[in-house]
Amino acid sequence: MTQQTKLETAILGGGCFWCTEAVFLAVQGVESVESGYAGGEVVDPSYEQVCEGDTGHAEVVKVVFDPAIISYREVLEIFFATHDPTQLNRQGNDVGTQYRSAVFALSDAQRTTALEVIDELQREDVFGGKIVTEVTALDDDYYPAEAYHQNYFAQHPNQGYCAAIVGPKVAKFRKKFAHRLKA
Repeated sequence: MTQQTKLETAILGGGCFWCTEAVFLAVQGVESVESGYAGGEVVDPSYEQVCEGDTGHAEVVKVVFDPAIISYREVLEIFFATHDPTQLNRQGNDVGTQYRSAVFALSDAQRTTALEVIDELQREDVFGGKIVTEVTALDDDYYPAEAYHQNYFAQHPNQGYCAAIVGPKVAKFRKKFAHRLKA
């Protein structure tokens, strides 16, 4: 990162945060990724509370990136290519509002870019269905997930869910976005 570059942040929910985190940790220009919760009513919720689906929170990742290397639009392109934004309140077998597809915009510019990307994907019928991704302002309600969730896939690649779900998703990402991988 050059000293003049100011880092930017994206807050994205694409189902289980272990999957989304594992993808973005490998992206060139991404400085850090943190799993967390956003979009709910409970202050500082626990994983167990969020899993029950009563807090209103989505599992999200906080992606800090260098816009001189990767733009917010490119971050969104990777995000949309690595989950199914047509599934309402679910991703595969993960069902509930906590697994919804969501972009939590941190500025009007982010909101506009997210809506433009969604509109383009919808017009091109990339997913063969209606995109249901929620685009809302973050309103200061992001909370980091517990420490044991951070960098989960790298620490537990052979755990059942990681081996069956996260691993194949990361492999698909690496193939499609080889040009965006960290060296």
